[in-house]
Amino acid sequence: MKRLFLLVILVLSFHSLSGQEQDTTVTMLFAGDIMGHDGQIASAWDESSNSYDYDRVFRYITPLISSADIAIGNLEVTLAGPPYKGYPAFSSPDELAAACQKAGFDVLMTANNHSADKGPRGIRRTIDVLDSIGMPHTGTWKNSAEMDSLSPLIVEKNGLRLAFLNYTYGTNGIIVPPPSKVAYIDTSLIVKDIRKAGSKNSDLIVVFIHWGIEYDSIPSAVQKRTAESLFRNGADIIIGSHPHVLQPMEAVTTTDGLKKPLVWSIGNFVSNQRKRRSDGGAVVMLSITKKNNTITIDDAGYILTWVYVPNENGKRQFYVLPCSEYEDNPSFFQNSYNYQSMMVFINDSRRLMGRMNRGFNEYIKTDQQWIEVER
Repeated sequence: MKRLFLLVILVLSFHSLSGQEQDTTVTMLFAGDIMGHDGQIASAWDESSNSYDYDRVFRYITPLISSADIAIGNLEVTLAGPPYKGYPAFSSPDELAAACQKAGFDVLMTANNHSADKGPRGIRRTIDVLDSIGMPHTGTWKNSAEMDSLSPLIVEKNGLRLAFLNYTYGTNGIIVPPPSKVAYIDTSLIVKDIRKAGSKNSDLIVVFIHWGIEYDSIPSAVQKRTAESLFRNGADIIIGSHPHVLQPMEAVTTTDGLKKPLVWSIGNFVSNQRKRRSDGGAVVMLSITKKNNTITIDDAGYILTWVYVPNENGKRQFYVLPCSEYEDNPSFFQNSYNYQSMMVFINDSRRLMGRMNRGFNEYIKTDQQWIEVER
């Protein structure tokens, strides 16, 4: 079964045939871990301008990101200023955030196990940089007062009011001293936040959560218990990150007809991790319609992405590729090893998703259109 994905041909606001009703639709895109390893920092340095430039990283994926009404990514670095460093204590150049915005990201999540890599100063400076470019964000705050006033993050688009909440399992053992705040996973506190989001007339409540076991393709028992609790108490969408590999996706239709999308782990969006299964991830696409104050999630799908790292002019480059646009084009790649590495990632991912996904199908690019494919 194939059908045209709404991403390209969707009419965002239209009247019914009767001319009396109006439907409003919003497309949402979620991307995984945006990381900043040492190799990425070195690659972004532009000697001709004596500055950092990350724009090329998103060259091949920008049309997809910018086509969504709301694009959300997980910023798994701090913007703590120089000296710039990758693992284990990340501090990336400010230009990374600017490039994310230029590529089409509308919201960045900041609660993850690297949030406190550079201490309270890093938390504060990351927030200042994002605020300076007008990038909405949530998950970390300078103090309790800002957390109380700014969380949940409310984003309005095409008549829909969406509430975003963001949490992490921890910060690699680093204690965050007050007044800085990082949102940790505590189901009793998250339930209070969900209720607070509901009190703000939110149409949907999205929980972006940093959890699970690194490099494990199967969700843990703790993930499952947490998800059950969040859905039971009012969450509408759960998107997971942290394992650095893909985990299954579910979009289960409830008794009232509303799908409850759950992505256990969305994988890496861009990183220097080259181990099998960690060298890529997926972007998740959701299509949400509001009609007569009734909300439905009409489509839930994913697009596989892979990080291509060729050597150009003696320097490694990083490019995020939408896989289906390049899987039949081996001549695009610098050598057969690059191409075969991407194909291994694609085949591993399709086996996992085909076996374990429920209600989530892959979208592939063909004839300039995104087509949904049941596998």
